Amino acid sequence: MDLAVNIIIGIIIAATPLVYAAIGELVAEKSGVLNLGVEGMMIIGAVAAFAATIETGSFILGVCAAIICGALMALIFAFITQTLLANQVATGLALTMFGLGLAALLGQAYSGKSAPTFPKLAIPGLSDLPILGPLLFGHDILVYMSLALVIAVAWFLARTRTGLVIRAIGENHDAAHAIGYPVVAYRYATLAFGGACAGVGGAYLSIVQTPLWVENMTAGRGWIALALVVFAAWRPWRAFAGAYLFGGITIVQLHSQGLGLEVEPQLLAMLPYIATIIVLVLISSDRSRAHLNAPAKLGQTFFAPA
Repeated sequence: MDLAVNIIIGIIIAATPLVYAAIGELVAEKSGVLNLGVEGMMIIGAVAAFAATIETGSFILGVCAAIICGALMALIFAFITQTLLANQVATGLALTMFGLGLAALLGQAYSGKSAPTFPKLAIPGLSDLPILGPLLFGHDILVYMSLALVIAVAWFLARTRTGLVIRAIGENHDAAHAIGYPVVAYRYATLAFGGACAGVGGAYLSIVQTPLWVENMTAGRGWIALALVVFAAWRPWRAFAGAYLFGGITIVQLHSQGLGLEVEPQLLAMLPYIATIIVLVLISSDRSRAHLNAPAKLGQTFFAPA
């Protein structure tokens, strides 16, 4: 039973950064923008959070630094694609490479250092319950905030006027512009939100999951988050479930090695990425359904009439 509890806790920890990154990208894509720079924004958030936490001793300032830096990275992407009208795919790839290189440079001063243990919430009477206590009431605040984020985004996109406008822009930006909505401004806002969420996902890796700085520590999680958005058919709750599914695959492969299974560790380490490829292939096999679920203007440049 203790092993099962530890595995589930590990799944929650592994899934949380994916939840943040995937939900942020989902909102951006709902407005019709495809940002492939999630990996770059996550790694910048990771190094910013770690550096700020080490220098100030404050986890709050560390997370705030990740939010600001992730949003700034996204705003660079927004300026290039929405103002200068550059290709979104090429710009996103460039943003990822830029983020990885910049993080490696900034992180040199922090290699070998470790951050203090991120505090967990302790609810008197509940956290001490057997089994349910550590599973439901023994996590850090960022885990609970990730769940709140999913609920808030699902409600925002479905029930608020602004959320409906964002969805309308993603479906037909020309029509939204024609009736007076500032398409570019909305896309700037959704991209900044997505960057902030990706930054928090990176912060979770560097100050919670593995409280130390390691170059390229995101290890492709930004790409998995992008795949999760497609896997979820652009629905927040499906993205949340998908993040836990991929988190489970990651943790299972780690515990498989601990249980002594005679499988090459390199093969086990490949499992989350193999699962990503399989999911994308299965989704792509039904082109009509994928086309119906995706925002109609996803990845298309908006040219404002003169």
